[in-house]
Formats: sequence, C-alpha cells, structure tokens
Amino acid sequence: MSYHNPPTTPRKSATFDEYAMSEIRRAAATGIYDIRGSGAKRKVPHFDDLLFLGASISRYPLEGYREKCDTTVVLGTRFAKKPIELKIPITVAGMSFGSLSGPAKEALGRGATLSGTSTTTGDGGMTEEERGHSKQLVYQYLPSRYGMNPRDLRRADAIEIVVGQGAKPGGGGMLLGQKISDRVAEMRTLPKGIDQRSACRHPDWTGPDDLEIKILEIREITDWEKPIYVKVGGARPYYDTALAVKAGADVVVLDGMQGGTAATQEVFIEHVGQPTLACIRPAVKALQDLGMHRKVQLIVSGGIRNGADVAKALALGADAVSVGTAALIALGDNDPRWEEEYQKLGTTAGAYDDWHEGKDPAGITTQDVELMKRVDPIAAGRRLANYLKVMTLEAQTIARACGKNHLHNLEPEDLCALSIEAAAMAGVPLAGTSWVPGKGAF
Repeated sequence: MSYHNPPTTPRKSATFDEYAMSEIRRAAATGIYDIRGSGAKRKVPHFDDLLFLGASISRYPLEGYREKCDTTVVLGTRFAKKPIELKIPITVAGMSFGSLSGPAKEALGRGATLSGTSTTTGDGGMTEEERGHSKQLVYQYLPSRYGMNPRDLRRADAIEIVVGQGAKPGGGGMLLGQKISDRVAEMRTLPKGIDQRSACRHPDWTGPDDLEIKILEIREITDWEKPIYVKVGGARPYYDTALAVKAGADVVVLDGMQGGTAATQEVFIEHVGQPTLACIRPAVKALQDLGMHRKVQLIVSGGIRNGADVAKALALGADAVSVGTAALIALGDNDPRWEEEYQKLGTTAGAYDDWHEGKDPAGITTQDVELMKRVDPIAAGRRLANYLKVMTLEAQTIARACGKNHLHNLEPEDLCALSIEAAAMAGVPLAGTSWVPGKGAF
C-alpha cells in the first residue's frame, strides 16, 4: 500500500513578504536607496485604538447644538506680546514652497483664513501668495535657513524653530533638482535644477543653552511680539519638551512618525521615531512636571485625519493639532479622478508618494507649470475650509457627548484603550478594566 501526502498551499514568509522582496530586488538592481514622502506607512498603535466613554447616568452630556462647546485656542501666551488667537484648535503644518506649488501654498493660506486658523511656511521661505492670503502665518526657521531673512521674520505672526520632524527626527529632507525651478532657486539661493538636501541640524547652535540664545535673538529681531514655537520629532518627547520649555519656547510642536510630507529615505521614515500616540503623554508629563501645562501650549501632529483624532489628542493633553498630509488630500492630492495618470507613473491614487519627483498629476506637489494650472487656489481653499469645519464639528460632537463645554475640557479620564499597547502609550485604562499598563512611569 502506498501513501500520498495531500497537496499543501504554498506558504509565503511573513518576514520576507512581497514588499520586502520587491525592495531587495529594487536595491539590487539600482544600488540606491528609495526616497519618498507621505510619512510612515507601517501600522502602529494610533488614535483608532482609543475610544471615548460618552456620558450616561454617571456623566451629564450637553444637548446637541443648543449648548455651547467652545473651540478657541490662544497660542503663545507665555512671553509673546501678540499671541495667536485661533477659532479652532486645528492648524496647517509647515510644507515648503518648492515641495508644494505656488497655487497649493496659496490655497492652504486661503483655507486656513476661512477657518479662522493659521498655516505655516515650511522650508524655503515665505511666498507673497501665502502671506497675502494667510491671516495668521507661522514662519518656519529651519536648519537649512533657505529663504530666511529678518524682514519675513517680522512679517510673520509666529516663528517656528524646527529642530526635528516626525518622519525623520535627526535627519534632513530632500528636494530633487527637477523641482528647483527659477523661482525656487532664487528664494533658496541655490543653483537651478540641482538636487538639494536640507541640513539635519542648525549651523549656529548645538544644544539647549544655544537654543535659548537663539530664541532670545529672534525675540529681539521681532520686538518680543511673535510667539516662538519649537518643533521636535517624536524621539525623546519628555526630555525634548522639557528642554524646549527651559530654553524659552512659547509653544512646543510635537510631530509623530505618521507625519511627514517631505521626502527622505524610506528606511528612515519607517524605522526612526515613535508613533504619535506614544509621544503625547510624555510631552504632557514634562509640561506638568515643570508646572507649564496650558501655559506653554502643545501642538500635536502626525497622522491627524478627523475630528475624533483631534478630540483624542486634546483629551490626552494637547492644546491644538496640526494637519499636513490630510490638508493636501483636502486640496485634491491623490484624487481618483487622476487615476489614469497615476497609473502611468507606476502607482495608484491613494498610494502616490513620489512627491519629490515633481510629476504630481494633481498639480499640488510639483513645479511643473502645466500641472500647476490644475490647482484652483480659491476652490481648493474652500475644500480645505470645509474639511477643517467638519473636523471641528466632529470634535465638538464628541466633547458634548462627554459633557464638556470646551474641547480643552476633554481629559484622559474620558478615554479607554482597545489594546495593551495603546493603553500603555496613552496612559489610559484598557477597555473593560481599570488597568493602565506601566502605571507609575511616564
């Protein structure tokens, strides 16, 4: 009698999956690392792993739209003579002219202004379109110093000193030569058409003591009027937040690894930094330990998508959030109507991340004159304003359900977590229990 083993289904490796093998083949064929934008794509614990505990008998909810739920926030109350007053706690993150087209930057300014919030310049300087259409504009002061000048520092409504970014804490961004147009080259004082890599650290200071001197220098230049933000990537949020506060920051901007529209090495994007969810509580703890929570404002960015994300970030202790990738999508990036053109580029709508190549069919992340014509800054600005409005309404709906008359009254006690990892990161109980993993540590 003979025995035959039944056929089995071929099993693929979980370690060497299709993507990992394709990357090995690409590296072997080209000898260069992959560059892209769009932030980390790997799945990490995020705001979806948290739930709100709405009011019932033990809590008293607010009634629909009839009872007020305030959304205002003031940024820069510590030292600045002219703090920024926003109608909503959602700002637009820094994305450079060069990385983005002129019409896209104008649209961001228009949308933010319609919504009563601020937008941010990004690397490469301040464009007239952006300044002209932004009621409140934050001017980024980056290690590269591209486009930086005292006149624009004074024209801004706040200054954001960028120490790190979520997609690449400790690293610099890239802008390939095909996006260095005549105008971009002039603003950045660079040769046209030559690849540019931004510096990873500031050239004139090496630590928190030097940062304090730099902050004082900028305050003198701007007559102590402008709030000074310090932006850090999600690496060591407790210590970075504490040092930024001690250096004199009015606002700390904390950027998790899911954020990042600028291009850099994929290995960097996916393997350096921490998830946004893991960064908030240590930063808040640093502020609390210094007696500065709500006195120095905390802005959280990196993967913010909807009003629930906004409400959860604020409940964990943030004062505001910032959106970058989501804002570009609201303008029209990765829109399925350009699917045929995305496919010609070897990708698909929703997955396009080669923004650095300057071939964006939507005309948003390009310097191509013809592609840029596809962006109507007025219509795109209205889309962004609609999106920010919906996010705010969603956050208000949640806050009312928790019995809060201001978004800032949301607190960790209003949350539970669906996984042990999220519970440990956020410092809230695992759903159905009173257990907070690792309680006692920050």
